[in-house]
Amino acid sequence: MKIATWNINGVKARIESLMHWLEESAPDIVCLQEIKTVDELFPRFEIEAMGYNVETHGQKGFNGVAILSKLRFDEVSRGLPGNDADDHSRFIEGVFSTNRGAIRVVSLYLPNGNPFPGEKFSYKLNWMDRLEKWTEARLDLEEPLVLAGDYNIIPEPEDARNPEAWLGDALYQPESRQAFRRLRNLGMTDALRAVNGRPETYTFWDYQAGAWQKNNGIRIDHLMLSPEAADHLITTRVEKHTRSWEKPSDHVPVVIELDLEAA
Repeated sequence: MKIATWNINGVKARIESLMHWLEESAPDIVCLQEIKTVDELFPRFEIEAMGYNVETHGQKGFNGVAILSKLRFDEVSRGLPGNDADDHSRFIEGVFSTNRGAIRVVSLYLPNGNPFPGEKFSYKLNWMDRLEKWTEARLDLEEPLVLAGDYNIIPEPEDARNPEAWLGDALYQPESRQAFRRLRNLGMTDALRAVNGRPETYTFWDYQAGAWQKNNGIRIDHLMLSPEAADHLITTRVEKHTRSWEKPSDHVPVVIELDLEAA
């Protein structure tokens, strides 16, 4: 089973690239972030024609997450619990049946948190605290769980080409990185680092200042796995070639393979 995460940075602007990548990579489940559209305007018919079931949690103009799946959804949940006043579309969970029981897959788009310091950074930390509590409760189910998405967190210095350039940014603050570590310390595995310790492995390159051409990237797109999911991890890869496509997203897909099959 192949599960991927990709911040598409506007699904309507990049539908052709998305469809080309779906055909090329053939993932079973895809978690998209920053779809930047309401549910009714998501290009579901084009994607459904490729054999995918589609569930979205959209928002006009910004944010928005989706899950595309060749497996049928058993359950779908939208929104991260813990703050009824939070109207940002940043979280969607799908449950699927496999030959080894249920698997839960979440597409999440964490707050950026800039400008730092300020209200947006406080919102980021509060969101991470809610995610930690939610994850701890889900781990009690002892099921494979995949938290896939754009975390807007640079976990370690080696996850940036130039860490010093990010010292004043919310993505690299000690509080942000500590929140990521707390999530990991619940027993979650960083899927890429579990199999790939190579330097200069990035998932995002800014559109400005020739960042892609200079490989001035950062790693902020992560798939975090519960112990039951990590036990089935075969490999993880970053499909960075998509960054060189015409009208690219500034993020690239990250794909894991698990030794699970649909029921």
